[in-house]
Amino acid sequence: MSLSIDILKPNFKLLPVRERVLCALGALFGLAISSAFSWWVLGGFNAWYIAPMGASSVLLFAVPSSPLAQPWNIVVGNTLAAFIGVLCAQYIPEVTLAFSIAVALAIFLMMSSDSLHPPSGAVAMTAVLGGASVHQLGFKFIAYPVLLNSLLLLAVAVIFNRAIGRSYPNTAQLNPRSKDPTPEQKVSIQPQDIQDVLAHQTELLDISQYQLEEIILQAQRNAQQRSPQIYACRDIMSRDLITLNAQDEIQQAVAKFKQVNLMSLPVIDDAGKLLGTLALYEVVEWFQSVADPRAPHQDFVYQIMQRQVVTVQPEQPLYDLIPYFVERSFNYIAVVEQQRLVGIISRADMIAALQRQLLMQQA
Repeated sequence: MSLSIDILKPNFKLLPVRERVLCALGALFGLAISSAFSWWVLGGFNAWYIAPMGASSVLLFAVPSSPLAQPWNIVVGNTLAAFIGVLCAQYIPEVTLAFSIAVALAIFLMMSSDSLHPPSGAVAMTAVLGGASVHQLGFKFIAYPVLLNSLLLLAVAVIFNRAIGRSYPNTAQLNPRSKDPTPEQKVSIQPQDIQDVLAHQTELLDISQYQLEEIILQAQRNAQQRSPQIYACRDIMSRDLITLNAQDEIQQAVAKFKQVNLMSLPVIDDAGKLLGTLALYEVVEWFQSVADPRAPHQDFVYQIMQRQVVTVQPEQPLYDLIPYFVERSFNYIAVVEQQRLVGIISRADMIAALQRQLLMQQA
């Protein structure tokens, strides 16, 4: 089940129950209030409220920080889509062709005006498939119900989201005193840095520049708080380990070496106790010995592994490891606690940590 979720929905995440309830209540209030006002304004008019507003409510109340949920997008996007939909309904007699062209043109115009709003595709289709009550309106369909419904739903979204503490619509993180970056931006990632990266993106990202900047800055703050002045092995060791079992057949070890493309792997027993290490060159020597009838018969990892292993403790300072990587060219060092393998520190881990400490000292 978990494997299928990983394939169908990477980074599966559920918001807290409170947030889910608030999103649902927002859509409930938004649709109820905006539809009631539309009914009051339009009276007994048949097309007083259109179905795409339901899709718009998902964006405005469930993901209000999305660039696709901003006021410009819902108002301009829905208006453009309604105009194109009416145009196609009037001048393209074949219905299927009419709504297909309407949606395609609406997407092009919305992306050209930075007003992409997914429910607007349904607005364009409604103009074609809405029946006699919609067709009789002609281009009035743009003003009512589309623009009226959109403005009313947007008004409720602004009030509701701000009432529960959300920042809606999105605002840029600007320095109120000058055009310079904020003090935190000056010593970190600046808006221009993100603009330069986004300028090379050929696909539309469903996250605003300002939201992305805020996430990156907060992640940097968390990393700085987590970073100690002097790293211990526990701080940088890898915990998701690739190991061999001492009772594995050597052919199994060969298959794992091919899979992970590493030069050596730690060897443990069933309890996780570190017993040794097996290097790729030892496997090569084993292959050479197989052809020698005088060589002892060996089938298992424990028979050819290296039993003398350099290990460190989780709380040991990182600087203790430097001689092993520099003078003895280790690829990794095993971290053990009560003889059990709990982590691995690779040469790349070591370089990254030392670079981080150097940057912190310079700052």
